Amino acid sequence: MASLTFTFFLMLISLSASLSEAGGSIGVNYGRVANDLPPPSKVVELLKNQGLNRVKLYDTDANVLTAFANSGIKVVVAMPNELLSSAAADQSFTDAWVKANISTFHPATQIEAIAVGNEVFANSNTTTKFLVPAMNNVYASLTKLNLDKDIKISSPIALSALETSFPISSGSFKPDLVEPVIEPMLNFLRRTGSYLMVNAYPFFAYSDNSDQISLDYALFKQNPGVVDSGNGLRYMNLLDAQIDAVYAAMSALNYNDVKITVTETGWPSKGDSNEIGAGEDNAASYNGNLVKRVLTETGTPLRPNDTLTVFLFALFNENQKPGPTSERNYGLFYPSEEKVYDIPLTLTEVNVNSSGVGKSQVPVNGNNGSTTSYNGETWCVASGNVGKEKLQGALDYACGEGGADCTPIQEGATCYNPNTLEAHASYAFNSYYQKNSRASGTCYFAGAAYVVTHPPKYGKCEFPTGY
Repeated sequence: MASLTFTFFLMLISLSASLSEAGGSIGVNYGRVANDLPPPSKVVELLKNQGLNRVKLYDTDANVLTAFANSGIKVVVAMPNELLSSAAADQSFTDAWVKANISTFHPATQIEAIAVGNEVFANSNTTTKFLVPAMNNVYASLTKLNLDKDIKISSPIALSALETSFPISSGSFKPDLVEPVIEPMLNFLRRTGSYLMVNAYPFFAYSDNSDQISLDYALFKQNPGVVDSGNGLRYMNLLDAQIDAVYAAMSALNYNDVKITVTETGWPSKGDSNEIGAGEDNAASYNGNLVKRVLTETGTPLRPNDTLTVFLFALFNENQKPGPTSERNYGLFYPSEEKVYDIPLTLTEVNVNSSGVGKSQVPVNGNNGSTTSYNGETWCVASGNVGKEKLQGALDYACGEGGADCTPIQEGATCYNPNTLEAHASYAFNSYYQKNSRASGTCYFAGAAYVVTHPPKYGKCEFPTGY
């Protein structure tokens, strides 16, 4: 038994390493609008204990940056909106700001990016004219200190910057923003090799349009998806649709080479009576499924080869944030460091939760114990620990409305044996996954399926990698 457990452990490490190369990265926003949070040193330990190695701040607080020194955690810092006019007007201002807030701490504190402002033109355009000049000056200041190669510069935009987001392929920026700020900013990002920071919240879209948007679609749960009328691509979740709407808007301006990082996304565990969808179960579903999607899959339907970096909002519930109840309840953790709800945050947790350690999953994750790489090919298999009812429902959907090729698992056919629900569901899930070009969200089935990087082994049945 010990030998089998150890073999499985080695296989799990191999699988994790392989998937981490294909999947994206998860970080978390560390906001501090509260009077009851643990000290920064304890926050660093919390992040390390949770396996999180990326964090985004909303300022450059010296105590916080000092706490992150030599932690191995990458840090995104921010220049607040109120400093943009000074940063845009005077190069000497940004020189002094970079020396005091960046070079003093880097590289002991691994500052990987500076967010110049935050949602600058979301509610008012009074600071819009300062944004790109401020970004240019900060970049020039970094260059003087030879930090421009280490540290990227960008600015998070809200989806309210879009004039159109549906159909997804018709995504476009608001016309009054394009010439004064969007095009100059995208040009800056292209020139400096940076990326566009985007804050995207399916919660808001669902809460405002719950009569038109499926909750399962918003929460990454099993659903038939939405086919874009313009490009014909099928979207299995709302976040992918929001990201691709921004990509479409950039493409319309001929900036196809600029990538996106999602700097904020989350779901509140509490809300007011008019905040439809707010609640602990939905928050756990959204964030838990999002982590799994980012870490085990690549890209979006429009950009399938681009890995995603996503920062969850937020680390803690923040009791002094103004606004509706939801604003104070986005946290993954209470200030006591207790989890608000239990979700996986790392690839190892995702794989353990999906695979059912100690159950009949070991042959699926390897080829008779082999850890050989299979040239980047992936398959979709059933999770044996989700219950027969859920697995049968997902199998029925895949073979029915999903359009999977289930002929080989009929009685007397090549993949009928072994005649088990898990084996049949795995074949059907993989057929659906491959027929949909292994697109993100097509190997999920409400948590009943997951991606593997080795050919599944169920008897003599061969699982195809394409149709």
